[in-house]
Amino acid sequence: MQKSLFTKYFAVCSAMILVSITLMGGLFLAFSTRYFQEDKQESLLRNARQAAALTAANLQSYDYQYISEKQLLSGYSIISATTGTEIFLVDGNGRTMICTEGDNCSHRTYTLAADIMQKVMSGKFIENGTLEGIYSSPFYTVGVPVEVNGTTFGAVFVSLPADELWNYVADLIDVFFLCAIIAIIISSIVIYFVTRRLIRPLREMVAATKSFSAGDFSVRVPVEGYDEIGQLASAFNNMASSLADLESVRRSFIANVSHELKTPMTTIGGFIDGILDGTVPEEKRRQYLETVSEEVHRLSRMVKSMLNVARIESGESKIDPSVFDINEMVCRTLFSFEQRIEDKGLEVVGLESDPIYVEADADMINQVIYNLIDNAVKFVNEKGCISFTFKTENDRVFVAIRNTGDGIPQHEIPRLFDRFYKSDKSRSLDKSGYGLGLYIVQTIVNLHNGDLIVRSVEGEYAEFCFSVPAADPKTAKEHARRRMTESSGS
Repeated sequence: MQKSLFTKYFAVCSAMILVSITLMGGLFLAFSTRYFQEDKQESLLRNARQAAALTAANLQSYDYQYISEKQLLSGYSIISATTGTEIFLVDGNGRTMICTEGDNCSHRTYTLAADIMQKVMSGKFIENGTLEGIYSSPFYTVGVPVEVNGTTFGAVFVSLPADELWNYVADLIDVFFLCAIIAIIISSIVIYFVTRRLIRPLREMVAATKSFSAGDFSVRVPVEGYDEIGQLASAFNNMASSLADLESVRRSFIANVSHELKTPMTTIGGFIDGILDGTVPEEKRRQYLETVSEEVHRLSRMVKSMLNVARIESGESKIDPSVFDINEMVCRTLFSFEQRIEDKGLEVVGLESDPIYVEADADMINQVIYNLIDNAVKFVNEKGCISFTFKTENDRVFVAIRNTGDGIPQHEIPRLFDRFYKSDKSRSLDKSGYGLGLYIVQTIVNLHNGDLIVRSVEGEYAEFCFSVPAADPKTAKEHARRRMTESSGS
């Protein structure tokens, strides 16, 4: 069964807490046990030194000739009763002389080993064990020498059963387990709610992606805070907005393409059916076939424009910059509209400019100029004027194309560069257009990091101005010199 992120995160955090508590408990018990042992040994050592001092004082009171067993046993018994220890005095050979156990003393039947006596005579003796078999269970035992005037009389040993340690450890374990259980319960509750809060945006994102897959891009994820999860939620919402915009553009694109293709296809199909079934008289067939040919060419131009747009948007069309005279390109392009210009009786001004060299993709800029001149010729008034303006500012060349006429309503200017958009007036004047020309113009100008500006006064004029990078002055002079050489040679 696949585990959820919540289960994994909760399990990992819980496992880390359990491991941490176990390690902490082990270290705590180890240090506590060591501290307990050292504390007991230090306490027994103080008791042994106190008993040794009593023994030395007793010897001194009898001129170092003998000791009073009754007096010492009384003193030893007080210390023993107070501390719960066993105290016994041995001579230099390790034989027990006095013991607080009385008649039940097991020390008198044993003689301490020589190595034990050697250690105690050298300063002190500390052991956690059976004292060479004297005790049947482990005891804490310490021993100190009894010295009088530089002479060692014997040694005092103090013992305490080691069972207290295990009782102490058992109490520690009980307290530790109680605290650990409380800590685990509290931490589990905290981890549970924290994990749920962390996972909730992710679950909401999963639900949102399911809505996206169903075509609903309106779902958004709440942004809580500015941490990584909050940043992810914000980025997810931005992505959702982009997808919604893209879906809107896609649907609009499909609707527009369907509309643009439907009209010529209906016309072509109707005319051909009329010719085939004999509805169209034979003397009008050529006229109908010419109309069909025009519609086919219109479809061809539309498909070509859409392919150009697709290549540009996908990044397949790369800029191939070269240096050329943009004034000359405008003149050559304008020449292809000569017949239409003469038919309307138009005046063309502003082409007397000196050569202006730019560094851009010649084919793309030629398409920009062609589309803008085509629009100017379409919408200029009869016997009107088309004017061109060239201006260089810093490292940019600005080319403006203006036509007189009705102009463009201000409310339509922001939508002029949308794909397939045609204003109400252009729909009546431009029957062959399909609303991609200005979109292509803007896309190409943007690829050159240029600007495209629209100025219009209704009833007077409409002007489109675009900018492209100017050529380096040295390169421009070289091209001008080469052009003059070619002209003089021809």
